[in-house]
Amino acid sequence: MAITMTDAAAERVTTFLKNRGKGLGLRLGVKTTGCSGLAYVLEFVDELQEGDETFEEQGVTIIVDKKSLLYLDGTQLDFVKEGLNEGFEFTNPNVKDECGCGESFTV
Repeated sequence: MAITMTDAAAERVTTFLKNRGKGLGLRLGVKTTGCSGLAYVLEFVDELQEGDETFEEQGVTIIVDKKSLLYLDGTQLDFVKEGLNEGFEFTNPNVKDECGCGESFTV
């Protein structure tokens, strides 16, 4: 099981953590929401919780809880800038369908 990130995503997360001044890494998870069922969650982590899995990618620690890992295994996190818009994008091989607005997905 693995989670990966592109150079652009690793650079962005490293910058966020540096500006924040603390943190072990970035938590990637899922929550039940939206019209398709699941949505991605990104948050900074200051301490690990029981059952967390960690992945080291380009100097960044990615933290995923065991429940979320079932839905996220094989996912690649990217950071994309398109015109005035910028944000994280997920390439998740487990996704079967996404809602029209792109905010949620099913596996």
